[in-house]
Amino acid sequence: MKTTVEIPEKTLKRAKTLAAEKGLSLEQLFAEAIEDKVGRGEELGKDEPGWMKLYGAFAKSADMRNDTHSIQKIIDEEFERIDPRDWK
Repeated sequence: MKTTVEIPEKTLKRAKTLAAEKGLSLEQLFAEAIEDKVGRGEELGKDEPGWMKLYGAFAKSADMRNDTHSIQKIIDEEFERIDPRDWK
């Protein structure tokens, strides 16, 4: 089935690089990524890294949980800035 999706240019470039490194077409990479997300039965936006789930079990307040989410947001933003081609 064909569909149109808007993807940030930076994300698309990273996806093309990853697809080439894995020897996949962009279509195959997207299908795998979507299947991975949907296949695990996770709701979009509800997945959290394991460390957050563990830490969350010990969070004593909403402020602590909010701090944890803020930290993860910063981590995610910094990893978005990494270009895998710089590692070679």
